[in-house]
Amino acid sequence: MKKAFITGIGGQDGSYLAEYLLNNNYEVHGLIRRHSVAENQDSRINKITKNINTYYGDLLDYPSLVRIINTVQPDEIYNLGAMSHVRISFDMPSFTIQTNALGVLNMLETYRTLCPEAKFYQASSSEMFGNSVDEDGVQRLSTPMNPVSPYGCAKVMGYNLVRHYRHAYGLHACNGILFNHESPRRGSNFVTNKVVKGAVAIKKGLQDKLELGNMDSYRDWGHSKDYVRAMHMILNHNTPEEFIVATGETHSVIDLCEVVFSKLGMDYKDYIVQNPKFMRPEELKYLKGDPSKAREILGWQPEYTFETMLEEMIDHWQQEL
Repeated sequence: MKKAFITGIGGQDGSYLAEYLLNNNYEVHGLIRRHSVAENQDSRINKITKNINTYYGDLLDYPSLVRIINTVQPDEIYNLGAMSHVRISFDMPSFTIQTNALGVLNMLETYRTLCPEAKFYQASSSEMFGNSVDEDGVQRLSTPMNPVSPYGCAKVMGYNLVRHYRHAYGLHACNGILFNHESPRRGSNFVTNKVVKGAVAIKKGLQDKLELGNMDSYRDWGHSKDYVRAMHMILNHNTPEEFIVATGETHSVIDLCEVVFSKLGMDYKDYIVQNPKFMRPEELKYLKGDPSKAREILGWQPEYTFETMLEEMIDHWQQEL
């Protein structure tokens, strides 16, 4: 039985990945950050806590990483832990850089010194490209990386550290450049779940308006379940490489609102209010990934469409609210 260690196991991707690996007969271990409200630590994994092993620690606390990795001796490491909210990274730039860049360095050093035969996956991000787009309107591995947020800048450093450690020390360390991916488990301050939850709340008469920021940004949105399958495929490819995981389709925030509100029998224009506080100091306007390498080499295909993903999220909030 293979042993997997997941940082960020309590997050959207970490929780889906833990379930996926359990279903594939893995022994699953994960890093948990302490919260003052204990329920916030494991709300996404509370249904599987009896089947996994969790440990208190932090990407910035090197001794805790050494203690845990030395104890677990994993075969596979998935570094999904991060300060994951791009807009908030402008408010917390120092913490974001430390967690998303130096945290990767701490993980790589722990991995290199304690279990160098393991395989290492780094959760890289489409935010690394910033507003760089190829002439055909697509971002691919050869597209220049010009990030436009502290989050994106930190992710570029983490990405390059992984490549450096692979080449310098002969490690099986790889990057998955994942474009936006959502689900009912997405935090409700991320625009997709904010729109879905807000629309359902309006439909139920629980609120009157929904405040959003930039309505004209375009994103390539997929489902987290599809993307954690890709993570496993990338890590277990015979050679450690970089892959882009995306749908190859892009939609604006306006498109998102139109689909969600129309499925609930409403017109989004009657309820959306723009609030400057949700705007980024520097906007990332357009993302559309080229997943051809992952499809051709790994055989990865998404099972969800943009609409079926949103339908699942709508169903979730209709039951929860």
